[in-house]
Amino acid sequence: MNKFLMSTALACVLALPAAAATVAEGDTLADTQEYNFWLLDAIKTTDPQKNTDVEGSDILRQLFEGLMNEDDKGAMVPGVASEYTESEDGLTYTFKLRPEAKWSNGEPVTAQNFVDGWQRAVDPATASEYAWFMELMNIVNATEIVAGNAEPDTLGVTAVDDHTLEVKLTKRTPYFVKMTSHPTTFPVLKSVIDEHGDAWTQPGNLVGNGAYTLTGHNLGVDITMEKNPEYWDADNVVLEKLTGITVNDQNIALTRYQAGELDRFQIPAGQYPRLEAESPDEAISLPYSCSYTYLVNVSEKGPEVLKDVNIRRALALALDRDVIVNQVLQGGQKPAYNWTHWAMEGFEMPEIAMASMTQADRTAKAKSLLEAAGYTPENPLNLTLNYNTSEDHKKIAVVAQQMWKPLGVNLTLNNMEWKVHTDRMQNQDFELARYAWCADYNEASTFTDYFRSTGKNEGKFNSPEYDALLDEAVTSENPNEQYKAAEAILAEELPLIPIYHYAKVDMIKPYVKGLPLENVMQSWYAKDMYITQH
Repeated sequence: MNKFLMSTALACVLALPAAAATVAEGDTLADTQEYNFWLLDAIKTTDPQKNTDVEGSDILRQLFEGLMNEDDKGAMVPGVASEYTESEDGLTYTFKLRPEAKWSNGEPVTAQNFVDGWQRAVDPATASEYAWFMELMNIVNATEIVAGNAEPDTLGVTAVDDHTLEVKLTKRTPYFVKMTSHPTTFPVLKSVIDEHGDAWTQPGNLVGNGAYTLTGHNLGVDITMEKNPEYWDADNVVLEKLTGITVNDQNIALTRYQAGELDRFQIPAGQYPRLEAESPDEAISLPYSCSYTYLVNVSEKGPEVLKDVNIRRALALALDRDVIVNQVLQGGQKPAYNWTHWAMEGFEMPEIAMASMTQADRTAKAKSLLEAAGYTPENPLNLTLNYNTSEDHKKIAVVAQQMWKPLGVNLTLNNMEWKVHTDRMQNQDFELARYAWCADYNEASTFTDYFRSTGKNEGKFNSPEYDALLDEAVTSENPNEQYKAAEAILAEELPLIPIYHYAKVDMIKPYVKGLPLENVMQSWYAKDMYITQH
């Protein structure tokens, strides 16, 4: 087994019990089993093949179930698949699906439902922003289909029978099984999509195979889900109702948490030390596999000035990340000079020259680079930073604005709602954009693949050398060598300005049990949770 898959706990054959809510000895269940959780932004879609957001993925894991799930430590455990086998050459995976799995309308979940979902993800007609994820799985013909050069039904995935799914790969992919817990790979019931068209994701129309059904969705206000009696393991699901409540202002969310309206929310920047002292049994700070950055538009649509790597370097050098992490955020985050989160399984942090400099030296170098390009406080460089609505994002943006101004950079801050922000990034309609990438699976390639020329890569960075390194990494005995080399290219070319590596800094009511606090992915499943008497 590749050493990067040790936490998967699954070699070639899997036949393990699935995770479910297990009430700990001594815990007494509350009469009302409802969980109310905070959302920063509106949920753009409940379509598994069209979602791109972390919060959207949290919702989709409740409404649908893929081949595999994650347990509370991030290891792969059975979802709809009860077992799988891998061929000796690593190019064929065969999944056996549990016959008791059903859709919320009572129909059986079949292998064809997975075929339909996966073909839908790569079909250009779907316009999935995550079609590239299916390419990264190295499924036969995925790249050709996404490019429009082959038909979706030629994808290397076959329903051998109702309960047997066969997947053909173009190359051995050690982390392939980890990728099958991602929402893009979830099954769909094609008859429902055919009947309702784009409206199939609306409450009353959506048919899922997860532990919960969608009962309400007021865009930008709240989303509600209730226990699905048709779920194959419904007898072991304890929570009856879930409500995600959108609150853009985290200080208002704190007030609502303290009033008992929210059971979990993200602590506002700078408030963790106080809240941890006041409520040590509720405040947490844990590693979380996301990296925060300012993305640079180096595409043809981007400003000419940002095509100069020395300008990008000056901007990166001039940011004092220690101030951002220690004075603004104060929640256990770590300064970032690279892209891949430090806690990813097996990842070895590369040496990056900028990281070893003092901030005084970094600032002096930034000033020199800007002056060489003709920019000074008297003749400033004018740039615009787009960011989505959040007081934390605003605070960091203001700090960046203040750090860059004395060196001759005037930064205009442009706030917008999440959907508008992501749509503009997708269309390269930005100069600098606040962005964060959260791991899709626990392996470094989930970060490095973002900047492939064929990756999500909204800034349109393009490096054949970088792409070649990542191609080599897939079959390498020690992919860290390629990952470090790839990170070195990012550090040299700077299509991004890394700022910090996330921590999960939350308040959680002590009566909420079953959250996966030891999983760096922080992928939670309400079916594994419960509420105790309080």
